[in-house]
Amino acid sequence: MPDIATSAIDDLDALARTVYSAVVSDSCDRHGLRHQTAEPGLHCASVSSPTLVGWARTVQARTVAQAPQRPYGAEIDYVDSLRPGEVVVADTSGSNSGFWGELFSTAATGRGARGAVIDGLVRDQHKMTELGFPVYARGARPADSLGRLSIVEQDHPVVFRGVEVRTGDLVVADIDGIVFVPRDVVEPVIAYAVEKATMENHARELLLRGGKLADVWEKYRVL
Repeated sequence: MPDIATSAIDDLDALARTVYSAVVSDSCDRHGLRHQTAEPGLHCASVSSPTLVGWARTVQARTVAQAPQRPYGAEIDYVDSLRPGEVVVADTSGSNSGFWGELFSTAATGRGARGAVIDGLVRDQHKMTELGFPVYARGARPADSLGRLSIVEQDHPVVFRGVEVRTGDLVVADIDGIVFVPRDVVEPVIAYAVEKATMENHARELLLRGGKLADVWEKYRVL
């Protein structure tokens, strides 16, 4: 099983085609990690995308009363530091201004980042949808962050809607929600998630042929 997992996490596109938040959450449960799913309330603000899978890059922003001496300085440094395969994981602590938008998404795409999950608000949803960059957020508001919200630290642990997340954890997000897998257990968790997704595919085929749910449970132990 570890070999399967290692192969899967090396190819994030293939993994995104194979697993989804529910099976990853089930796998976390199986491994004794029962609190890895973010509290509900976020939605995909940019595109009805398939599963988003990538490595967390945490960042925290706080409400401010005035613009910094270097406008957007911390935000520019953070976005320019993104690496291929990463997902922005931003805690904006309830701010009511748009933390993320079109140009940040465009720069992140150019850096090879895979998407963003924002516990806060965004703007430029239409432009982000055109770009095809997956962004999950609480909602949208056109108010700019300059002079209202600023990054205070990055790559520190954050509590993202009830889940502690560290840079390097695996992010799995889709229409059902967001799951964070701690980096040190990614291989076994993903190995079982891949196995379970395969079993569910077989179970679905059996059910569509008229099989009974009880028989599917006895054979595959998935529901």
